[in-house]
Amino acid sequence: MKICFPVEQSEGMQSKVYGHFGSAPVFVVVDTEVQSVTEIVNRDLHHQHGACSPIKALGGAAVDAIVVGGIGAGALMKLQEAGMQVYRAGAYTIAENMNLMQRGMLQILQPHQVCGGHAHGGGCSH
Repeated sequence: MKICFPVEQSEGMQSKVYGHFGSAPVFVVVDTEVQSVTEIVNRDLHHQHGACSPIKALGGAAVDAIVVGGIGAGALMKLQEAGMQVYRAGAYTIAENMNLMQRGMLQILQPHQVCGGHAHGGGCSH
């Protein structure tokens, strides 16, 4: 299984999960089958707020799941339509989140839990 994490800086398994999927500079992908860690530079970093193209951001990389600190409704919907499960991060680092995932303790992100913007009353739930 390939699990993707948006991060600000790639520090392997000690990378901290970034607060917003679309504006994360880098994605770290953990492949549990071959025990590897790779990174993907966000190819859609400079998009307009609310206009994230998550498939473009991932450079077309095939991943099975994404663990996020926060994500917008449009990006969540596009990832789900592409067959990717999106989870809410339950800890700070990739290693901690992988431990939670292996124990079945990460929550699948629901549409009512997405970021609604950052202005007054925007509704980010992270």
